[in-house]
Amino acid sequence: MTTVSLVRANSYDREALQTALVEVLAPLGGIESVVKPGDRVLLKPNLLTGSRPKNECVTRPELVVEVARLVKQAGGVPFLGDSPAFGTAEGVAQSNGYLPFLQEVDLPVVEFRGKRYPTEGDRFGHLLLSKEAMDADVVINLPKIKSHQQLTMTLGVKNLFGCVPGKMKAWWHMQAGRSAQEFGAMLVETARTLAPNLTIVDGIIAHEGNGPTNGTTRFLGILGASEDVFALDLSLLEVLGVDPMKVPTHEAALAAGCYAEEAVEFPLCHPQELAIADWQLPDRMQPIDFGMPRVIKSTFKHLYIRLIKEPISAYQAQKAS
Repeated sequence: MTTVSLVRANSYDREALQTALVEVLAPLGGIESVVKPGDRVLLKPNLLTGSRPKNECVTRPELVVEVARLVKQAGGVPFLGDSPAFGTAEGVAQSNGYLPFLQEVDLPVVEFRGKRYPTEGDRFGHLLLSKEAMDADVVINLPKIKSHQQLTMTLGVKNLFGCVPGKMKAWWHMQAGRSAQEFGAMLVETARTLAPNLTIVDGIIAHEGNGPTNGTTRFLGILGASEDVFALDLSLLEVLGVDPMKVPTHEAALAAGCYAEEAVEFPLCHPQELAIADWQLPDRMQPIDFGMPRVIKSTFKHLYIRLIKEPISAYQAQKAS
């Protein structure tokens, strides 16, 4: 039986959030069902951008730090990682107020490096994915509920795109991004290859309208969790009243046979209990391709830092010592 756990959660207050997390994870066996002592655990939030911290475009740091506490209590060794298309994970985290929370629980931020991995399906063959994510003992996916101008919605499956190294994300947006269906298929293969052990969705305050960055905040008061990212995404679409066939990742997951044949169990709240009737989708759909000049400029800046500036700085430091 595939289990999707949904609860009402009304606040990012730390004590209330900890209680809600324990509640939503209980039907899955608690955090101990996926984290064993000594496991290296990647916490993968949505660190989309540092430019709009008030738009609720990223997973809230309160949720990340409380999940980190649970992981540590289970004996795991958590670390935070993501790959923003522009900037670094630490820089975007800092812009969104993460650093005091990370310091509080001694949660390191890891920048992702890429390596090619074979995919389960034959459509892409291989994908460049984060070595740090693939090498982790446990991957906990921490998406934000958002509307999306290219993919209609971004939930658990789309959030795993952050495990594609930064510059490659921009190139994928320019290539597959011109076709939402092709992009959706690539995202599904990414999710299947990464196979997150647990997804916990931040739906307390969501982002609707012209997301992923230009929409508006929307209080939903929801936390969701499942070991099956595809089942959780589909359940959330039911909560929001969004037609799944308008969501390219759902279409691709359906075609790839990603949904469990057995029934989905809702031990706490059923999607119908949490359903809303007026979730706002984008008023127009459009490709998100970042723009070729911006990608080239960012790529050369990245290469300059890695190949020229860092070696010179290291040489100067060694010479001074």
